[in-house]
Amino acid sequence: MTGKLTLPDTHSLAEQSEDGRLYAPSAARNKGHICDLVAAYAPTGGKALEIASGTGEHVCALAHRLPGLHWQPGDPDPGRRRSIDLHAKAAGLDNIAPAIDLDAATPGWSRTHGGQDLILLVNLLHLIPEKSAKTLIAEAAQALAPGGLFIVYGPFLRDGETTSDGDAKFDASLRAQDPDIGYKDDWDVIDWLQENWLEMVQVVEMPANNLAFVARRP
Repeated sequence: MTGKLTLPDTHSLAEQSEDGRLYAPSAARNKGHICDLVAAYAPTGGKALEIASGTGEHVCALAHRLPGLHWQPGDPDPGRRRSIDLHAKAAGLDNIAPAIDLDAATPGWSRTHGGQDLILLVNLLHLIPEKSAKTLIAEAAQALAPGGLFIVYGPFLRDGETTSDGDAKFDASLRAQDPDIGYKDDWDVIDWLQENWLEMVQVVEMPANNLAFVARRP
């Protein structure tokens, strides 16, 4: 889903424990905020899919916080899938399925992963090209059950502009490595969601200049 990028404080720089579990400092910082966000909008039960689950720290925290949902983590990287499964086993949670090999920027995956009551995407859109982002959103929209929610979290441009020096530097570093990637504009993301017949529920300002988009399939 992403190439080999030089990224500050992300899954690619995660620390590995002796048993193989990966830990990302960024996940430790933001998982509480993400749990609060998802808990505010998520249904009390049903099927939940996390795209690009990374180390597995987020999905374990969410499964603990929202036990009525059955969580399906997915990631195209085998090392991360192993970490996800190890975190789930260590947490003793029975509402997390084994991680699946899912590259959500590939067309067609919604046909085999449909009926989702909730789909969550954290910190990915700025790391993939616009074409891939549009494909991911279109497939997620098709994978949702009627009334299902799609929550997208991460750093975004506001009206075409970054909101801090740190974001400006990070966005520039991404574009220097690959001109097709970088921060997506908030209005573009709203357009892509609505073009796929999703209804905007809320755009939520999050800590550290992040945004969350909450959309629903009618």
